[in-house]
Amino acid sequence: MDADTWHARKSRHEERVDAWIGPHLDRRGRGLSHPVEDFLFTYYSYRPAALRRWHPGLGVSLSGIGVEAFRVVKGYVVEGGRAYVDPRQVAERRLQVERIRDLLKATQSRPLALRCFGMHEWAMVHQQSADEVRHSAFPLRLGVERTAEVVRSHRISCTHYDAFRFFTAAARPLNAVQPSRETRVRNEQPGCLHVSMDCYKWAYKLAPFTSAELVADCFELAREVRVTDMRAAPYDLTELGVEPLLIETAAGKAEYVARQREFAARAGRLRTRLLSVCDDALA
Repeated sequence: MDADTWHARKSRHEERVDAWIGPHLDRRGRGLSHPVEDFLFTYYSYRPAALRRWHPGLGVSLSGIGVEAFRVVKGYVVEGGRAYVDPRQVAERRLQVERIRDLLKATQSRPLALRCFGMHEWAMVHQQSADEVRHSAFPLRLGVERTAEVVRSHRISCTHYDAFRFFTAAARPLNAVQPSRETRVRNEQPGCLHVSMDCYKWAYKLAPFTSAELVADCFELAREVRVTDMRAAPYDLTELGVEPLLIETAAGKAEYVARQREFAARAGRLRTRLLSVCDDALA
């Protein structure tokens, strides 16, 4: 890729990402936190600077002015005036890539399981007092007792271990399955909002094989999913401009399922691209 082309792509990527990380860094500098907008930067381990750093991904070599800067980019090598992914990375990380590929393929192969209605967030506060809940700065929309009633009146069917592990002790036995880290490959399914968000995790864990644009595409979807996730949560976030999605009503349930289908379709396309990256690396 010649210098004019990759510098233009780099600039577009940085401008796109700055719109996401700028407000987060501003809040962090002022000691503030936003449970929706900041989640992807606190729950996931990829730093804002890493998300902003442009790189082309596996199979592309960069030429021209500026390639020397890639000497300090993890996973890249600069030789003969060109920068590209260090091929030694593939051998060193083969087992990790295989594990990610196997999980993505297993997830992609399953039918959508819908109608969980976002009850995982409710199970995370079940039978907790108002000052014990994770986002205690915001009130429970229905209060402690009515929130518990909603949990008890629904079938809890969370298949995502990283959500299930935050369930309260009282909520864990109510879940239809008991997912664990070891059973992740057997349990994860494409209708789950957290599985759609996790496309971002697998994208950055596959870097530098993934391009910066693919990581950003996955981040963009995860950001939208998080909004729906918290709209359906039991918290009252209206002061942040987050309108509640009333999953305790028939209309709210219908909207939630529609959003699940949309996110699953988009995540499926991203998962296909991630699988292609895995296959290219392993080949």
